Amino acid sequence: MLNGRTYLQLISAVIVRPRLWVSALRQAKRLIPREWWRSGSHLPVPTRAYIDFRMTTQYGHGTHQPEIADVIDYLEWSKDWHSTGTSTRRRPRKI
Repeated sequence: MLNGRTYLQLISAVIVRPRLWVSALRQAKRLIPREWWRSGSHLPVPTRAYIDFRMTTQYGHGTHQPEIADVIDYLEWSKDWHSTGTSTRRRPRKI
């Protein structure tokens, strides 16, 4: 699970990069579980299982804290991907 220090470092790294604000907010919205308040959590953070899965697939074990540079790279990639227009849903063809 991510510790509070890591969250603060991530937030600080994004705050100084205004070009990534929209991408960061978009990703944060996607990571927040639906109806997170019903789980007893006081903050809208991703589930422990999801974080452990992502850390295991990225770094080999779930206890690793993410590298700030990796998160920034991911947000920049996400921003670029969304700017290409490929993220929009395809509209069904009219027959």
